[in-house]
Amino acid sequence: MNTPRICAVIVSPDAEAIRQAEPLADLFELRLDLLGNTWESVATNIRKPWIATNRLKSEGGAWEGSEEARRNELLKAIKMGADIVDIELATPDLDQIVPQIKRGARCLISYHDMKDAPPYSKLQRIVEEELAAGADICKLVTTAHDADDNFNVLKLIKEFCKTQISAFAMGPHGQLSRILSPLFGGSFTYAALSEGNESASGQLSVAQIHHIYELMRP
Repeated sequence: MNTPRICAVIVSPDAEAIRQAEPLADLFELRLDLLGNTWESVATNIRKPWIATNRLKSEGGAWEGSEEARRNELLKAIKMGADIVDIELATPDLDQIVPQIKRGARCLISYHDMKDAPPYSKLQRIVEEELAAGADICKLVTTAHDADDNFNVLKLIKEFCKTQISAFAMGPHGQLSRILSPLFGGSFTYAALSEGNESASGQLSVAQIHHIYELMRP
């Protein structure tokens, strides 16, 4: 069994919640779009690798400023120590921002379908597009409407087994894929710092998912 890695998502400047999650998490994601002007002070206290994400509203985020300002915040995060920067596949002029990111951090290129679970052939094309755009890590997230929608994203991880990839489905029906994704070879799964602080539907807390992995150990 692959050793599962957990990425704890920080959506509020709750120092105590971060402290409690730290022993259970392998890395953090700082949601700049949700943290607002507090993200810099939060970043200075992170003692594990972290991803800087400034999510577009169209992909489930809260960023409402200009695209230039959004990019500038991500580039500022690199200077503050971000190990990975998440940029959406749909970002305008992606070919310009990716090289800038890669000069100081690893580039995670992401795709989110907030409504559906596309057919497998489309998922394949999306990962190929992310790789062609220069992704060091590919992220692909769908929305599950039933248990069967978990299987395509897990199959995708197996197909792209030589690629750093995080693939799973959102929603209550997608929780299985969140748990199994790193066990199938995915780079990591995302988890909330604590219950009630989820950044997406179906997200489990760090404590919950860590407990599940502990129960699965031989």
